[in-house]
Amino acid sequence: MLASHLLAKTSRIRVGTGGVMLQHYSPFKVAETFRVLASLAPGRVDLGIGKAPGGLPLTSKALQWLHDDVRKREDFAVRLSELDAFLHDGVASGHALAGAVATPNPPQLPQRVLLGGSPESAVLAAQLGWEFVYAGHFNGDPVNLAQSVEAYRERTGRAPLLALFAFAAETHEKAAQLVGALRSFRVHLPSGQTVNLPSLEAAAEFARQAGVTDYRTEERRPHVIAGTGEEVRDALDALSERFGIEEFVIDIPVADFAARHASVELLAKAREAVLA
Repeated sequence: MLASHLLAKTSRIRVGTGGVMLQHYSPFKVAETFRVLASLAPGRVDLGIGKAPGGLPLTSKALQWLHDDVRKREDFAVRLSELDAFLHDGVASGHALAGAVATPNPPQLPQRVLLGGSPESAVLAAQLGWEFVYAGHFNGDPVNLAQSVEAYRERTGRAPLLALFAFAAETHEKAAQLVGALRSFRVHLPSGQTVNLPSLEAAAEFARQAGVTDYRTEERRPHVIAGTGEEVRDALDALSERFGIEEFVIDIPVADFAARHASVELLAKAREAVLA
């Protein structure tokens, strides 16, 4: 809904989701929705898909309330393959949904991007012909990043996108102050499931809703590129040169709207200075 609003209010920029949590939705319905968006704004729609469920267990349960139990357990790769098929000509013969066709037919399909944090996700994206964005804001491990980039490049001949935390302010000190001591907490459940949450309170609530008490939390300090526009630009340039990254997805870890707006403008000015 937000994507459709932004597309209606703009005329040139691309608008994308980052991303649709595919575990909660019918692949057919997602394909249909984005075919509509791509018909309304040809060439400006990006479909970003996320693998994690997102939210708390009761939220996930509510979203999946009418799902068939078999579909709940279906492998993510299967669901993504079905989505890709419905964005094109439909699933192959022999599939239970063979013959189902998602409409309308836009002049250009949405750009398809998978968000992931492992070489396995990179391989999945490459196999389906999707773009891949490495979730550096969730997993900043440089070794894992390098392995994921290489896995995708080996199979496609190009580098993935890179998502990360970045924030710009008028001075380095102000940027550091506004970002603060950014922390996240990875919750490890007895089932082997892990989830990233913003606070210990959120971790405890997740465990409560999941019905477990013997969980453990791991405090993490996400890497944030913070400084002046020029400093952030230089840091992005260094990552681009090191890994061959050509496009970044920037997550701004500051809630205040005015500061977020100013950060975007400062980064734009720093980029324009180089182009000039």
